[in-house]
Amino acid sequence: MRSHLCGQLRDTHIGEEVSLCGWVHRRRDHGGVIFLDVRDYTGIVQVVYDPDTINAFALADQVRNEFVIQIEGRVRARDDEAVNPKMATGMIEVLGLELKILNRAETPPFQLDEYSSAGEDVRLRNRSIDLRRPEMQEKLRLRSEATHLVRNFLHEHGFVDIETPILTKATPEGARDYLVPSRVHPGNFYALPQSPQIFKQLLMMSGFDRYYQIARCFRDEDLRADRQPEFTQIDIEMSFVDQQEVMNLTEKMVRELFQKLIDVDLGEIPVIAYADAMQLYGSDRPDLRFGLPMLDVADLMKDVEFKVFSGPANDESCRVAALRLPGGDRLTRKNLDDYTKFVSIYGAKGLAYIRVNSLDEGTDGLQSPILKFLPEDVVKAILERVGAEVNDVIFFGADKTGIVNDALGALRNKLAEDLDLYERPWSSCWVVDFPMFEENDDGSMTAVHHPFTCPAGDLDRMEEDPLSASSLSYDLVINGYEVGGGSIRVHDPVMQQSIFRVLKLSDNEANIKFGFLLDALKYGAPPHGGLAFGMDRLVMLLSGSTAIRDVIAFPKTQTATCLLTAAPSEIEPEQLKELGIAVTVEKAEEE
Repeated sequence: MRSHLCGQLRDTHIGEEVSLCGWVHRRRDHGGVIFLDVRDYTGIVQVVYDPDTINAFALADQVRNEFVIQIEGRVRARDDEAVNPKMATGMIEVLGLELKILNRAETPPFQLDEYSSAGEDVRLRNRSIDLRRPEMQEKLRLRSEATHLVRNFLHEHGFVDIETPILTKATPEGARDYLVPSRVHPGNFYALPQSPQIFKQLLMMSGFDRYYQIARCFRDEDLRADRQPEFTQIDIEMSFVDQQEVMNLTEKMVRELFQKLIDVDLGEIPVIAYADAMQLYGSDRPDLRFGLPMLDVADLMKDVEFKVFSGPANDESCRVAALRLPGGDRLTRKNLDDYTKFVSIYGAKGLAYIRVNSLDEGTDGLQSPILKFLPEDVVKAILERVGAEVNDVIFFGADKTGIVNDALGALRNKLAEDLDLYERPWSSCWVVDFPMFEENDDGSMTAVHHPFTCPAGDLDRMEEDPLSASSLSYDLVINGYEVGGGSIRVHDPVMQQSIFRVLKLSDNEANIKFGFLLDALKYGAPPHGGLAFGMDRLVMLLSGSTAIRDVIAFPKTQTATCLLTAAPSEIEPEQLKELGIAVTVEKAEEE
């Protein structure tokens, strides 16, 4: 039906007869001459119809945006004043000789050009139309290129692409499973995989040495702008490797991805310990495009009478930290009130601050509602500790360590975004030495990554003091986003059972949930480790977007619904009966 693609025509085609197919991106009528911008997946070209072609001109007069058409015409150079340098085809146009309307279209619910201001709900409800937009086409084609490069890289490095089951067994990996009822086994359920974790370990025990998969994963958890209930990850596992070898190879892959796709050199990626990341930035995924480190000042606050500071300063479970904002004098009182409301989202009870108007006048050169509660020598020591300069604002957090880290860490990012404090467009780091376990509110333990992560250190100490144990794990962070995480895995059955004991998993429970893994570990498992990258999040960064929904063809909303298909939806009673499932409406309404 077509001899050429719209976006591929250039001045080298001048004089050629061409046949094109596509959508009418825009129609313009200029003094009896009709201009049609015709679009296909390669781009847009301008087609001109004049009254001399009577039949074709009459049809061109009928077409509207998004009509599907076929045109025949002759490529010619544009007049000098009509050249459009912003278009790849801007040097030429096609003189339309014939026109065929392949399909008519109703008026779209929103414009499909750069001026579209449709809300996301409208776009997702009409996703097939939204995906016609060149911006969306470009993002999904970028994703395709990224997938292709990843596959080629891993294939060249000896990895084998192996598919693992989608219908599997429920495992505790930190989020709720999506369950699938079995009709042939009434009352029993499969689970959709949160990751291929156990299966890729089994493949290492099977001797495949290097495995990868572009894997679909499912997690029934609360959503954020950069999370989806179903997502894609680049899943990698290697045998006979240590932590540094895994990091070296996967870093090389990511650096090649950025270099080849968007011409960005991430450079050698630095390594930062988890404890340092939390201490300095309040986050295990620090954004290093700017400074603003957090500094501890608890030792300076222990003896002050102001209990807001002295209480946390004398409590081992708490933290008192300061965050210096250079040039903070630009903040108004309203700004400060807004930031106080902002940190309250993270559990902070307030946001104390000191404005530095002068350093030569002592406390008289400072402005703050908390100065009357702090001795002058303490204030001076704080200013020295943080390296205060004139026109700075110093923010304080004093509470449980987790609350201070979350609140000031989020404030740090918010300030950088609001005040454009970024010193470079890209920054990345490896975060290593994560804790092996974290304590729940009820005193029980949870594995920070997953229970198959290899701990650092001896087993006896880990069981005696689980919270002091670190793990052989590593996360890759780019611009404040965790894009990948992995670890060296447990390959010793004794160590695996020790971890289960810390998690209060009895031998019987462990056998019921992981018996097949424990059995496999008995028969000569190699040392192995791996890493999984979030494909959606990587492409989001590569495309310059801020939400992964922009780089997924048919995403869910933040309430885990598909506006296009109206999923999830109710199931017919007959189908539920066949599966042996009853729905309690009252319970569903409560939830």
